[in-house]
Amino acid sequence: MAIGERIRYIRNLRRMTQKWLGMAAGFDEKTADVRIAQYESGTRAPKEKLTADIAHALEVSPRALDLPDIDSYVGLAHTLFALEDLYGLHISAIDGELCLRLDKLKGTTYLSMFDMFHAWQQEAEKLKNGKITKEEYDTWRYNYPK
Repeated sequence: MAIGERIRYIRNLRRMTQKWLGMAAGFDEKTADVRIAQYESGTRAPKEKLTADIAHALEVSPRALDLPDIDSYVGLAHTLFALEDLYGLHISAIDGELCLRLDKLKGTTYLSMFDMFHAWQQEAEKLKNGKITKEEYDTWRYNYPK
């Protein structure tokens, strides 16, 4: 999810208008809604300082708005949180072990995600059982969905 989509999603969760958010981030009242609309639509991308100001107004970490960053545990956590928002991926415990699960109430999103996860699980099982090599598994992953 792009930064503008994250801004819109969280702004709507907070029941804020674009004008209110823009003013809280430091824009003039006359241009506040236009500027936020530009960021939400992807016409413009906020710089780091503005991202921090918008995040502060939304009462979230700037990382919650950033593009996915899986190079750190915190970045990965926020990527997973975005997947929860977008695709209904949830964390649960089964038999004392943490697991990620899909929300069946997400309809077609659930079905698409299920198909992807099922294909992944089948290939991982082939690797585990020695039916394919790690190289074949990686080729499948890096070319999905071919």
